[in-house]
Amino acid sequence: MYDMAILWEWLAFAVRWTHVITAIAWIGSSFYFIALDLGLNRDIAGPADGEEWQVHGGGFYHIQKYLVAPDAMPAHLTWFKWESYATWLSGAALLMVVYWAGAELYLIDPARADLSVWQAVLISAASLTLGWLVYDTACKSRLGEHPTALMGLLFVLLVAMSWGYNQVFSGRASLLHLGAFTATIMTANVFLIIMPNQRVVVADLKAGRKPDPKYGKIAKLRSTHNNYLTLPVIFLMLSNHYPLAFGTQYAWIIAALVFLLGVTIRHYFNSMHARSGKPSWTWAATVVIFILMAWLSTFPGHDTYEQSQARDLTAQEERFAEAAGFEEAAQIVQGRCSMCHAREPVWPGIRWAPKGVHLETAADIAHHAPEIYTQAAVSHAMPPGNITELSDADRVVLADWVRAAR
Repeated sequence: MYDMAILWEWLAFAVRWTHVITAIAWIGSSFYFIALDLGLNRDIAGPADGEEWQVHGGGFYHIQKYLVAPDAMPAHLTWFKWESYATWLSGAALLMVVYWAGAELYLIDPARADLSVWQAVLISAASLTLGWLVYDTACKSRLGEHPTALMGLLFVLLVAMSWGYNQVFSGRASLLHLGAFTATIMTANVFLIIMPNQRVVVADLKAGRKPDPKYGKIAKLRSTHNNYLTLPVIFLMLSNHYPLAFGTQYAWIIAALVFLLGVTIRHYFNSMHARSGKPSWTWAATVVIFILMAWLSTFPGHDTYEQSQARDLTAQEERFAEAAGFEEAAQIVQGRCSMCHAREPVWPGIRWAPKGVHLETAADIAHHAPEIYTQAAVSHAMPPGNITELSDADRVVLADWVRAAR
C-alpha cells in the first residue's frame, strides 16, 4: 500500500518537469519581446512604431511593431498566452501535490503556527488571490500614472507577504509561496488585463474602428512589471533546494532583497537592449545586495534542538513514532544520517543541514519519515555515494518501519 508513495513521487516529478518546461517557454518569450521592444529602430518613416532586423538559425527576420494596430487585420495572428497559463496551472498543481497533500511535512511548522491541515491549505489558497486584488486596485488608481511609485507599492506588498508567510509556514514553504504569490500576479496580468485589452484592439480593428491607444499602454505597463518580477520568481521557486535561503530567521528579508536583485539585473539588460547605455553600477548594487543576503543567511533558524525535543508531535508524526520498528530505525538514522542532517553538522565541510532537513531527534525522524522512505529506503539517493555505509539490511529496516505506520 505504501508503494503509492512511490507513484506520488513520480507524479510530483512529472508535474515539476511540466512546470519547468512551460516556465522556460513563458520566460523565454517574455524576455525576447521585452528585448525586441526596447531595441526597435524608431527612426523610420511610416505607420510602424519601430522595426528590427535580426538573424538567427541561418535566416533573416524583419520585424515591425505597430503602437496600436495596423490598418487591416492580418490574416494570421499569433497570440502569446498559453505559455503563461500553462506555467501557472502546472505550478498550482505542483503546489497541491507537494505542499497541500504533504502539508504536515512541507507546509506546516508547529514552531511558527500550530495549524491544522485544512487551515494551512486555506491560508495558502486564499493568500494567492490577495496580492492580485491589492495590486490590481493600485494599478487602476491614480498610481497607474506614476510607474515608479506603483513599483514601490508593489515592493512593499511583497515584503509584507514575505514576512506574513514566514509567520505561519515552514521556511521552504514561505519562500515557495512568495514565488507562487508573485507568479499569480504575473499570470493574472496576462489573463485579466493584457489579453482582454488586446482583444478589444482586435475587435475594433475588425469593426473598422480606430483602437484606443490606452489599451496598449495599460498592457505595456503590466508586461513591464512581469519582466521585472521574473527573476525573483525563479529564485524563489528554486529556493527550497537551498536551506541557506529559507533556513534562517531572516529568510523573509532575504526574499525581499531578491526582488531588488531582479530590478538591478533587469535594469542593466533593459538599458542595454534599449541602446541607452550599460549602467555598470547595477552590478555593483547586485553584488552588495547578494553579500547582504549571504550575511543574513548565517543567522540561526527558528527551530533549535531543544525546541524539537520539547514540542508535541503532530498526528502524522505520532503514527510514525509509534509504528513497529521505530526505535531501530531511529538508531540507524541517527548513526548514518544525523552527522550531516543536524542543526550543527559535524561532518567535515558541511555547515548546514542539506535542504534544511534535521534528523537528530525522534520528532525530526518521525517528521521526515516519508523522505527517509523515498531517499534512503527504496532508493540509494541518500547518503550521497553511500558515504556513511548504510547497508541494504538497514534500508530494509527503514522501509519496514515506514510501511508499518500505514
